[in-house]
Amino acid sequence: MKKTMLKAFTACLAITSFLAINCFSQTNLKLWYNEPAKNTWEAALPIGNGRLAAMVYGNTDKEIIQLNESTVWSGGPNRNDNPDALAALPEIRRLIFEGKNLDASKLAAEKIQSKTNHGMKFQPVGNVELNFPGHDSSRISNYYRELDIEKAVTTTSYTVNKVKFTREVFASIPDQVIVVRLTADKPHSLNFSIGASCPHVISNISLASNDILMISGTTSDHEGVKSVVKFQSLIKAVNEGGKVSAEGKLINISNADAVIIFISIATNFFSYNDVSADAEKRVIGYYANAVKIPYAKLLERHISAYQKYFNRVKLDLGITDSVKNPTDIRLRDFSTGNDPQFAVLYFQFNRYLLISASQPGGQPANLQGIWNAGMNPSWDSKYTININTEMNYWPAEETNLAEMHEPLIQMVKELSVTGRETAKVMYGAGGWLAHHNTDLWRITGPVDGINSAMWPMGGAWLSQHLWEKYMYSGDKEYLKSVYPALKGATQFYLDFLIEEPVHKWLVVSPSMSPENQPNLPGTPKSASIAAGVTMDNQILFDLFTNTIHAAEVLDTDKELVDKIKATRKRLPPMQIGQYSQLQEWMQDVDNPKDQHRHVSHLFGLYPGKQISPYSTPELFDAARTSLIYRGDGGTGWSMAWKVNFWARFLDGNHAFTMIRNQLTPAKAKGSTMGGGGTYPNLFDAHPPFQIDGNFGCTAGISEMLMQSHDGTLDLLPALPDAWKKGSVIGLRARGGFEIVSLEWDNGKITKAVIKSTIGGNCRLRVPNALAGNSGVALKAAKGTNPNPFYQTEKVPSPIISEKAKLNKPNITETVVYDFKTDPGGVYSFSVK
Repeated sequence: MKKTMLKAFTACLAITSFLAINCFSQTNLKLWYNEPAKNTWEAALPIGNGRLAAMVYGNTDKEIIQLNESTVWSGGPNRNDNPDALAALPEIRRLIFEGKNLDASKLAAEKIQSKTNHGMKFQPVGNVELNFPGHDSSRISNYYRELDIEKAVTTTSYTVNKVKFTREVFASIPDQVIVVRLTADKPHSLNFSIGASCPHVISNISLASNDILMISGTTSDHEGVKSVVKFQSLIKAVNEGGKVSAEGKLINISNADAVIIFISIATNFFSYNDVSADAEKRVIGYYANAVKIPYAKLLERHISAYQKYFNRVKLDLGITDSVKNPTDIRLRDFSTGNDPQFAVLYFQFNRYLLISASQPGGQPANLQGIWNAGMNPSWDSKYTININTEMNYWPAEETNLAEMHEPLIQMVKELSVTGRETAKVMYGAGGWLAHHNTDLWRITGPVDGINSAMWPMGGAWLSQHLWEKYMYSGDKEYLKSVYPALKGATQFYLDFLIEEPVHKWLVVSPSMSPENQPNLPGTPKSASIAAGVTMDNQILFDLFTNTIHAAEVLDTDKELVDKIKATRKRLPPMQIGQYSQLQEWMQDVDNPKDQHRHVSHLFGLYPGKQISPYSTPELFDAARTSLIYRGDGGTGWSMAWKVNFWARFLDGNHAFTMIRNQLTPAKAKGSTMGGGGTYPNLFDAHPPFQIDGNFGCTAGISEMLMQSHDGTLDLLPALPDAWKKGSVIGLRARGGFEIVSLEWDNGKITKAVIKSTIGGNCRLRVPNALAGNSGVALKAAKGTNPNPFYQTEKVPSPIISEKAKLNKPNITETVVYDFKTDPGGVYSFSVK
């Protein structure tokens, strides 16, 4: 009844809002606007099916549909290792240990930094352009455009000369084409031309027939790597009534009642080391299959395939009159207004983006997901694996999009192959590694200048995803399939770690705290190179622990497990410095005024699980102090990371502050890297656009509502005052638990329903007392949680500076229960 009333209320608000533009919405899960994007890419609306993508501008006179395909990258298979690294490694390490970091950095730039290339570029296919004579802005009325994220369809409508024109665009998951349908409410009213443009030097646009336009081309050579990627796109018009003709490089539509445009794109890419596919055969196959299917069936198949994923999670935080406003106005007002549904819209929009950018069997979402208009995008729109790529997949398991995680898992497997050569050639080590960046060709050598490149931890961080996916499913067959990659990542560091001279700890050297520089005495801040940085130690503690547990689950490699355990004991412990902060480096050289966008030393808090208010209160307080020093600003993705941090600090109000900061209109072009925010189409602004902040914030919202990393299934751990009442359905927790339903009022749980897919003890942490329904026996939790998915690893005690002043964590009192579950069992609870 509640949901029915809410939907009715929502519809009434929407009708009131849209009467002025002769439209109405039956749902609030729409981005909508009362003006076109014009020439602003960050205002266009994204669609995608994991392989194909488009940005739809919604212009009336000259519509632009900007196209991408996930394997349209510059260059071809290549390696970027520097073989000079191995001989120089001992000297670089010596210089670091002697405090001569600048000299070490200069030598590393010469001997470790890549001499070949720094990765290839993700590039666009081109544009489809629809030209409508007489449809300029001065002649239209009742303009409206939307992206319906419940259906993954974008719609544009407007009126010219009392005729209503409508366009629908979607990227079909099952049929692998982009479909555009144009209609008018008066017969014979569609008169327009279809053209195309392509930014590639080697390209051609031609008419394959009167109703088919073709784009063909080869991507760019880059940094000495010759391109081998060939692509084709077919744009076919199918008219209902009227006439189709061709002239020059245009398809002309005259006096039609409706038109469907099929956009098919394909490349010759088969895998990172194979480009032998037939692009022409592929592109013809996609469109030839799609044109046989009636439009209504195409749309039905698309929506069904999409909703299979999207409908798993529903979130309700309440509704206010703000839903009457267009999305750009809601964005403008969010940080100072009361619009809880906007947080829901953003949460679900980001799930929509992950479904649209990352599908099983395809490429993982890159720095811009799958959407890019530039031939030379920022940072090449590659895979930045010192946080950004990992952040893309933080919400995958928890927000019930496990299938979307598969492309990343596959990429890690591929890197575990290419990275073996890098480990051997550059560092004389076994196993595999990747530095801070990779691309379509799975390069694993250093990328960019030495102050970014000298970080040999990208593969280790990515390997966390291999284990975490298992933690949610308990699928041992899956674990067997990824164990070689997990083991190989560990084997590299068993060979690579070196004893530092002061404490005799085993450390990663050379390395860095990503993109930041330590304030070392006598060393210019231009030198980032270091040894034993906190993030590296935390990542290795996680990697070693995960590999140990994986080997134990699979009952294998007992001698290796003993070696890993012995090595783990010699990693540097976390340290609390003179400013009561969690140290970022091995030395106590943190600057409390440093507000760098990377907060790398808090990896152990999130996405790691080494810092807890219950088991490591001193580290918990020190990490909190470090985050306070870093401030509440930053790039878009940095603010998204801070949402997760504050959720793990169990501070819902501060987490909500970070959401508000992130959901602030992005500054104009040219703003500094500290001025993040959100663009009109809700893309995250670094600036420029990076999609990681979108995904990171959705993960943070999920963490505010549910956590499962610290020995318990914790419900409403960081609920802000702004979300006093609400409900959520479908979130997944470690150990195979799923939230069938969770409802709360005034910050207290009124109803909870939990499904167990694999059985085992469920230790439940809740803000208020609950009673089990239908014979469910809740018992006060005692001792260690026997569920193996909820093991918490003991973290070494920190070294604490005499100058540090620590506080006991201020934690809200909770109630902790145990109850037994069976595979497939559903368990219901209500307020006591």
